[in-house]
Amino acid sequence: MTESWHGVRLGVDVGQVRVGVARSDPHGVLATPLVTLARDLTSAEDAVPRDMAELVGLIAEHECVEVVVGLPVNLAGKHGPAAQNVKAYADRLAEVIAPVPVTLTDERMSTVVASRRLAERGVRGKRQRAVVDQAAAVEILQSWLEAQRRRTR
Repeated sequence: MTESWHGVRLGVDVGQVRVGVARSDPHGVLATPLVTLARDLTSAEDAVPRDMAELVGLIAEHECVEVVVGLPVNLAGKHGPAAQNVKAYADRLAEVIAPVPVTLTDERMSTVVASRRLAERGVRGKRQRAVVDQAAAVEILQSWLEAQRRRTR
């Protein structure tokens, strides 16, 4: 990878109720869970929702160079209502965090994979619900990082 590619990136899994967040190391090798934020669906249309304001703080704190948002594509490769909602969220986030770029990436099966991995580690029920969004964000970001490494070889 080139030196210009280096920098911390956030991975974001946008759900109806929660937003899972993961971060990469500065070299783009490993994604780790960071936090789960509650979605703010009550703010005025012209106001920045609390979850996005918290993302702004995380971006500044970790000096992020990019935010990677998982786009839920169905198994047939189509974008349904969930994808439209995530796209709208990502577009609004891009406005709020400019000039930091927001990249959409296919997150197909990320929550399923994250849930399975947590279950394999004995994390189930309420404990799993508390961290599955972070784990899905890790899956999204790690997959994206690996795809970027494959492209630059």
